[in-house]
Amino acid sequence: MQLERDRYGEVSYDPVAGVLELQWFESTAEMTDEDLRRALERLAAHAEERRAANVLIDVTSFRHRPAPEFGAWRDANIIPRYNAAGIEKFAFLIPPGGSSGEPSPEPPGTFPTGYFESREAIAEWFATERRS
Repeated sequence: MQLERDRYGEVSYDPVAGVLELQWFESTAEMTDEDLRRALERLAAHAEERRAANVLIDVTSFRHRPAPEFGAWRDANIIPRYNAAGIEKFAFLIPPGGSSGEPSPEPPGTFPTGYFESREAIAEWFATERRS
């Protein structure tokens, strides 16, 4: 079910699979860091409200280039909210040719984060039991 949509992306939730998804659009080439902050704050609010076990962010069309300090802001303001929301697995759908290594926690996140080149691989990972 679609939760929200704006010019930069769409947030949806599949309650059966327990997946909260943010799909970015090509128009992110025009977004500002402030637009990105607002979008991630809304995604965190959806995660807190829905208590989704899994989060997927489709960055295959993401074009914005955040300032170098943006990561520190995300670590301080968004990741703690994801941790508190009880996220179990966090996946990025990336363009082909990206690095996809083994999912693992990325501190300060307490959940494993994986980078995948296909939705099928993400669905398969989400369907497996999480190893503590």
